[in-house]
Amino acid sequence: MKSPGVLLFIAPLFVSGYGVLRLFGLADGVYGPGLDWQAAHIVGLIGMVLFVPAVLGLGQLLGPGGLRTAAVTVTLVGLVTSIVQFGADIVFAAQAADKAGMSRLSHEFSDTPGVRLAFYTVGPPLFFLGLVVLTILLARAGRLPWWSPIVMTVSAVAPVLTLDLLPLAGLGILAAVVPLRRAGDESDSLARAFRDSAQL
Repeated sequence: MKSPGVLLFIAPLFVSGYGVLRLFGLADGVYGPGLDWQAAHIVGLIGMVLFVPAVLGLGQLLGPGGLRTAAVTVTLVGLVTSIVQFGADIVFAAQAADKAGMSRLSHEFSDTPGVRLAFYTVGPPLFFLGLVVLTILLARAGRLPWWSPIVMTVSAVAPVLTLDLLPLAGLGILAAVVPLRRAGDESDSLARAFRDSAQL
């Protein structure tokens, strides 16, 4: 089996990093705009960007088919909308002098027809939904153990309950997909052993 790119295992750590920085920013009761807000959102933005090639890599581990294409597409749509949301939050925080000003800019953006629905309500959750479906497909194909979809589902639901669980959600996503790395390493080792024996 082809081992997925290393970005698949790095991207979830940025999700956890965003969650940790967010909690740190909230600890003093004043979160945004400021260095803590910007640092957290930049880390989150990097994580979403890194997930784009990671998701494409997950899709390549599955055989061609409409379900695979749909799952990858849904996940990418969720990523794009999340990237827009993070980017907007960073820009608004950079422009605002205080939290009230940042909220005003954010509301002006989200009140644009279709923006709240696309980039806040429906879009970002599609990322987590797509990851769950991809994990299920990979488990059905024997690429992941049976427990990976369960761990991925719990990790996807956790931020919906409260964003305070984002650090654990990122680690859960990593735990769900990390068997792909081990399986890929085993496959690569077997392939090297076969080539070495053929040269004897």
